Amino acid sequence: MKRTLILSCFLLFFVVAFGQSPADINVIAYYAAGPAKVDSIDAAKLTHIIFSFCHLQGNQLKVDNATDAETITKLVQLKKRNPDLKIILSLGGWGGCQPCSDVFSTAAGRTEFSKSVLQLCQQYGTDGIDLDWEYPAIEGYPEHAFKAEDKPNFTALVLELRKILGTKYEISFAAGGFEKFLKESIDWKAVIPVVDRVNLMTYDLVNGYSTQTGHHTALYSRPEQKESTDNCVQYLIKAGIPRDKLVIGAAFYGRMWENVSPTKNGLYQSGKFKSFVPYANVVKLTPQDGFTFYWDETAKAPYLYNSAKKLYVTYDDPRSMKLKTQYAIDQKLDGIMFWELSNDAKTGSLLDAINDVKKRK
Repeated sequence: MKRTLILSCFLLFFVVAFGQSPADINVIAYYAAGPAKVDSIDAAKLTHIIFSFCHLQGNQLKVDNATDAETITKLVQLKKRNPDLKIILSLGGWGGCQPCSDVFSTAAGRTEFSKSVLQLCQQYGTDGIDLDWEYPAIEGYPEHAFKAEDKPNFTALVLELRKILGTKYEISFAAGGFEKFLKESIDWKAVIPVVDRVNLMTYDLVNGYSTQTGHHTALYSRPEQKESTDNCVQYLIKAGIPRDKLVIGAAFYGRMWENVSPTKNGLYQSGKFKSFVPYANVVKLTPQDGFTFYWDETAKAPYLYNSAKKLYVTYDDPRSMKLKTQYAIDQKLDGIMFWELSNDAKTGSLLDAINDVKKRK
């Protein structure tokens, strides 16, 4: 018994001293595909799947149609494969939160919305809500209303959600990874204690409106580009936000620019945004098609350039994905998330890259 007691005390000391193991980080997938692809999801490699998206009808959160309802139902059934998996409903998305500023400007609107979230979670057996309002208090999707009052109204919304949902259901929100959002959209000190986590959209840092190329999901900043995953995380840590509430974002897609000069192999050159490219298609952009691979050792980010066609592509690959996952572990963050699961490649999977790092002891 003495030896058992000593061993138990040692194990308790180890847990207290070293905290959670790297394997405990959350791996969170946004999912926007239909029901047909659900069965192919490797649920064992995920802690959360966020269904994207539900929308407002009046003041209530609604599932848009029968196809979305079927998708949610099938996602919940994945818990049979992974009982610890959580399925989260998401509101909004880019272009999907047009009435948010108005609805959440009143106490009645916030209460009705919160009650509808609870009703949907109970109906479908889901585990919470992710707020993807792009963006409170600053300009987001063109012609979507925004006003300074959105900032305190967002705080009031989160407080009302917690009051209605209690502690059984999770509350998270998607946050822009760029400094204007970080500084102007959210009352961080008021909101963070109430939510389970914030999903930092540290992608689209060079977006479809940009007329210059760059790394849309850089891990670290460069002199030419301050916006990065690390810049976002360190800003919040310095602001006093707990590390274990922060989830960094990665991209299962690339962005392509056209009419890009060959100077610096297309990096930080003027150009015109051409298209969104799922990662499953990025891997098909080969040297045989004229694309040359480059690695930015400072940003820890890959990119492609086609000199004949003057095309530039910024994206995440398995190497950058592993570095981001290790970053989340080293920084003692809550985890890593990504947009969007169905864009992954079957060979050289980005989810597998995350899982490879997570499994290390």
